[in-house]
Amino acid sequence: MRAYHLTTGEAWQLRLADMPDPQPAADEVLIRLHAAGLNYLDLMVARGRLGDTTSPFVPGTDGAGEIVATGERVSGWVPGERVISGLIVDWSAGLLTEANGRRLRGVTMPGSLADYAVVPASALVRIPESLSYTQAVTLPIAATTAWNAIVKSRTGPASTVALLGTGGVSLFALQYAKAAGARVILASSSDEKLERARQLGADVLINYRTQPAWDEAVLAATGGRGADLVVETVGGGTFARSVNAAAIGGTVYVVGFVGGMEASLPLLPVMVKTLNILGSQTGSTSDLEAAMRALQQARIEPVIDRVFAFDEAGDAYRYLASAAHVGKVVIDFDRPA
Repeated sequence: MRAYHLTTGEAWQLRLADMPDPQPAADEVLIRLHAAGLNYLDLMVARGRLGDTTSPFVPGTDGAGEIVATGERVSGWVPGERVISGLIVDWSAGLLTEANGRRLRGVTMPGSLADYAVVPASALVRIPESLSYTQAVTLPIAATTAWNAIVKSRTGPASTVALLGTGGVSLFALQYAKAAGARVILASSSDEKLERARQLGADVLINYRTQPAWDEAVLAATGGRGADLVVETVGGGTFARSVNAAAIGGTVYVVGFVGGMEASLPLLPVMVKTLNILGSQTGSTSDLEAAMRALQQARIEPVIDRVFAFDEAGDAYRYLASAAHVGKVVIDFDRPA
């Protein structure tokens, strides 16, 4: 089969190679992949900052495809079914533990940038007929993360949600929040990106290039109350602003670290506001399934910025790293280069 091998580092490299087709173990399925979705996590793995990437390593966190073979102990799945897999393949439901959180596709085990992959059957979710492979592959990390932010913060019609940027998680959170009846405030770096967010239903738009104190703008837009949910996708330098922008009893849902992995935590406002600071590790297979159901019921359409061919995987990584995207960056294995 065709497979990309990753050499990590700041000058990371993807090299296309031939590998033997993997074979499923007794509790696994063999999937022929049709699409891969990229996330900031893929860039961190490529740069050598996360993961166990012993060479030769196949990267790619999100994948969608069809089952072509099943292990002898697998039941309930048959060849031909279209599926996606959760990121953390042994986390079926319930709480994340040390034992079930070790294997992450494209991080600590082979990922999706190959013609075939083996995945535990318990990590699979069926793709509905209404979604293409390129649409479905946007869900495992971004949609599941956004869905958990909405659910764990108890966001509803009386809630205000503040979002940073126009990446995959933020735009799924925008769409899920609007489906829940919430008011959404979104900050981004350009008026063009903000216009796309407005088209998706954002109620208040903040350009943080012209308004660097976006937290003060959130407070102004809420009459000083703040947001019930702040989805913190940046980390680093924005964390204190997220705390300031949150309402009393609100939630700061910590998702990303594109702005740095270290943050100074302002303890007094966290205490005075009785804030909930929640970390995200994407979610379980059960969470992915719930995110899929919510997407269908609310008729949410994943926002895809660009689709690359399999042979253009390196270009896809570089485009994601440019931060020019609005929504998801996807690799379509069936698309001609």
